[in-house]
Amino acid sequence: CMHTIDGNVDIGEGFPLDFLLLPYVSSVNIACGAHAGNAALMRTLVKACAEKNLAIGAHPGYADPVHFGRREMHLSPTACKALVKEQVQLLKEICAAEGAVLHHVKPHGALYNQSAKDPALSEAIASVVLEIDPQLFLYGLSGSLSLSVAEQMGVKTVAEVFADRTYQNDGSLTPRSLPGALIEEVELALAQALRMAKEGQVTALTACP
Repeated sequence: CMHTIDGNVDIGEGFPLDFLLLPYVSSVNIACGAHAGNAALMRTLVKACAEKNLAIGAHPGYADPVHFGRREMHLSPTACKALVKEQVQLLKEICAAEGAVLHHVKPHGALYNQSAKDPALSEAIASVVLEIDPQLFLYGLSGSLSLSVAEQMGVKTVAEVFADRTYQNDGSLTPRSLPGALIEEVELALAQALRMAKEGQVTALTACP
């Protein structure tokens, strides 16, 4: 049995190296204009990704570009659902116009991390996926509430792990505001990625008490 890894990357967030990354990944999450990006860039990236047969995903986030969508916000489930639906629908329409297919949804930043622990947010996001297209996958943090809630609702899910982020004892990502949140050494990131893929395990940043 041969194992494969879906190399996934966030793009369309205003950084100049997006196109250089595309040959090395199999799926992408395109920012949908709230935390970063715009419709013109989304269209350009959809074309490029479709040409390379990459799985195209929507990367909706909080409408907070000043903080790059990484600041926690406390929206009602209804407001969260409307915010996510507007962004995903926009990318789906752009994909359709370019002859591409939207494959998945992956929330961004604080929305991603909050929904991993908040059942109401998890349900709101999963309901958007079902309403827009039941064939869409939801990408979420491995072992998180966001995935278990979505699966209970009948959403197809993909469990995601990070090569360049450290983890806490509860399986959550170390907040970027804390020391050691990022793994900057290539060898360490590679070793973590391979261990997670092969063994399904990761070493937490701090030892369990």
